[in-house]
Amino acid sequence: MDSIDRAILNQLQDGFPVCDHPYAKVAAQFGIEESELLQRLEQMLEKKQLSRFGPMYNAVKMGGGLSLCAMEIPDADFDRIAEQVNAFPEVAHNYARDHRLNMWFVLATETPQRIAQVLAEIEQVTGYPVYNMPKKEEFFVGLKFEIQGD
Repeated sequence: MDSIDRAILNQLQDGFPVCDHPYAKVAAQFGIEESELLQRLEQMLEKKQLSRFGPMYNAVKMGGGLSLCAMEIPDADFDRIAEQVNAFPEVAHNYARDHRLNMWFVLATETPQRIAQVLAEIEQVTGYPVYNMPKKEEFFVGLKFEIQGD
């Protein structure tokens, strides 16, 4: 990762412009062409330096459902179950935790009613129960990781 990649990551954590040509506008900030910015983002995704690049939508405000979910998965079965869970398009942010409930993920669905359906489908596919923890109150925590050079 070079200094331009680091600068791109640091800048884009603060937002992305909403305009006719947002990639060109961002690229100009770094003195590069739009095509180079797109290529750099694609390479960072391929190298897993970025897990995703895209907007964050508020599913509930759009009429959908959103819930935090957890599962208790034996270590020997964790990777296989993670693949099965991640195959559901409604699943995001799946991560391991050092806890009895060691697999946690966010479920975002098109309707609130779909939450229960997807959870039932995940349980059927994996053979493990899913603990549903719907949001009672929302808090915004701004989190930025400053990427520094070697």
